[in-house]
Amino acid sequence: MEEPKSLDSLFKEKIFRIPDYQRGYAWQKSQLKDFWEDLINLPEGRSHYTGVLTLKQIIAQDIDEKEKEYWLVEDYSYKIYHIVDGQQRLTTFIVFLQAFVEFIKKLPEYSDKDDDTIYLTDSLSIAAVQSKYLFKVKPTGDKFRTYKFGYTTDNPSYNYLRYKILNEVGSGTVQETFYTLNLSNAKRYFTEQFSELFRQAGMAGMQEIYKKLTKRFLFNEYIIKDEFDVFVAFETMNNRGKKLSDLELLKNRLIYLTTLYSNEELDPAERKSLRDTVNDAWKEVYHQLGRNKAKPLNDDDFLRAHWTMYYKYSRQTGQDYIRFLLDEQFAPQKVHKKVEREVVLEIPEEQRSEMDFEDSDNENGVAVEETIVISAAQLSPTEIRDFVNSLKMSAIHWFNSFYPHLADNMSSEERNWIDKLNRIGMVYFRPLIMAILKNEPDKTKRILIFKAIERFIFIVFRIMATRSNYRSSEFYNAARELDRGEINITDLNEKLESQLAFVFNNDGTLRNNEFYNFLLRKFKTSGGYYGWSGLRYFLYEYELSLLSESRQKKVDWSDLLKTPKDKISIEHVFPQTPTSEWTKVFKDVETDDFHYFSGTVGNLLLLSMAINSSLQNDSFKAKKHPKYGAIGQKIRNGYTDGSHSEIEVSQQTMWGPKQIYERGIKLLSFMEKRWDFKFKDDKEKEELLFIEYSEEE
Repeated sequence: MEEPKSLDSLFKEKIFRIPDYQRGYAWQKSQLKDFWEDLINLPEGRSHYTGVLTLKQIIAQDIDEKEKEYWLVEDYSYKIYHIVDGQQRLTTFIVFLQAFVEFIKKLPEYSDKDDDTIYLTDSLSIAAVQSKYLFKVKPTGDKFRTYKFGYTTDNPSYNYLRYKILNEVGSGTVQETFYTLNLSNAKRYFTEQFSELFRQAGMAGMQEIYKKLTKRFLFNEYIIKDEFDVFVAFETMNNRGKKLSDLELLKNRLIYLTTLYSNEELDPAERKSLRDTVNDAWKEVYHQLGRNKAKPLNDDDFLRAHWTMYYKYSRQTGQDYIRFLLDEQFAPQKVHKKVEREVVLEIPEEQRSEMDFEDSDNENGVAVEETIVISAAQLSPTEIRDFVNSLKMSAIHWFNSFYPHLADNMSSEERNWIDKLNRIGMVYFRPLIMAILKNEPDKTKRILIFKAIERFIFIVFRIMATRSNYRSSEFYNAARELDRGEINITDLNEKLESQLAFVFNNDGTLRNNEFYNFLLRKFKTSGGYYGWSGLRYFLYEYELSLLSESRQKKVDWSDLLKTPKDKISIEHVFPQTPTSEWTKVFKDVETDDFHYFSGTVGNLLLLSMAINSSLQNDSFKAKKHPKYGAIGQKIRNGYTDGSHSEIEVSQQTMWGPKQIYERGIKLLSFMEKRWDFKFKDDKEKEELLFIEYSEEE
């Protein structure tokens, strides 16, 4: 390996491309901050070693005349290199320089000048910086840009880097993903740093940081000669920054496998087609995973879920799925032809006691005759193609299971039920949901099974408080069986019903002892129903039940999840720390029993707007109406203009034991109807309220 090279040396007569097996730009704020601090804190006269830049040269004969790089290769002896390792750092360098150039050009003194008349130093123009590092402009014909650094055309970030980062005109629609968001954020981050640097150090500071980056950030350049070694190297290299995800490693492995088949097994056209299939699939997968830029989906969660659905479920945790995919299913050994001479070696004769002689299989240590085994590839190209196509299709349904409101060709009712599943928490059902969306074409059947799964989750995990992995293996395996066509929706519904049987008595009523004991513990430790994990979902479903076509939705589920610490979204109407005004209403209740009335379900109310906890002690009369501050600003809604649940409560003239009891019975009756089960009788419902009330009171 040669001496480390600076960036101004590395970019001489070179074109860098990020190949199809590489991921998009993964650096985020922490890595950008490290990069900036390394640069800004580099002492005078010192260099910064950035790492190894591993490249694979693309031979000139493989460059098509139609490619935009061709004129530089043909006329100016440029060489094109695929970046095997170091792409995150080089991408950062390019984004940094583009942001740098734009910042300089926007300074007031340069606003009306051309690039070739704006000088960074006495002899270096902005146009020269762009030509050296960013792009060359073809001097004849169409005079298009050829970028010194970029993605290959089949990478989803190809157009975004050109049009949104490097500001080429005429983009049209540009696909945005989680990775392109990282590119945008990097450009914004550096622009902000330049603004502060210029404020403190002026143009001299800008000149200094440019010199540091281009002349004193050093790389060791290593060029891989063998095409096969490229893929092996990619799997074993770790960059500073974010480690490669399992999904990224798998893509590289599959493309590598396409190079191992003989021409008899996979002719050149089929080889290219298979490689294109892999690339197309990963484009779709990355698009779906990053489609919601604010909340991108995790690569490896998806890969594990698909593995569970497509191959098998394992009770092991950690890296079992990627070990299976890389070391077993898509191992190079399954494609390489084996020409192996199988030999049984001579076994040395050990000195053993007399009692062991009878166990000797080969007392004389004589070798048997050798045999030769010749085998073809165990993994066919068709198997790879089928797996990749399944991964591509599944990514769409995986995304839809998280964000049904963004799904195409999905009815509002189906979106509604998937939303419910997300709100209640899918537990271990998400791979099965993906399999249903992928394999069941009848939306009516899909909706019916989503309802059944939601009911199962609410009763088993929210009411019965069953351990979270109850029957997980069965329903993970059901995802695979459904994907393979071994079961249908009817079979799946029967599985749900059979595994729900344990919660019911012989007469079909709910066995509520587990729920009762769970709540009893909560009343002793965390406020009764207020500590129940199903409370928010239950009260939200009750709120939705009060809606009608003439009523407007007043509470959004997201509001219940982002309540600040000093705010509450579910209120104790009768407060946990009652004032004297409240104790008068509850004069017939023992003080030691106040917490039962405060924490029972009939006293808990979903609010349309989170309030400060200090307002909970207000009297019922005060809570019914909006509250205003000294200068007339509203500091809390009243029940009368709140959620539909609040409006319902506001119809009461007072709030005491009778009202809490009656509302509690009403809510438990709603629970029965909504999730299609029955408590044994009214007495059982009363027991679940944990309060004593009679009409005589």
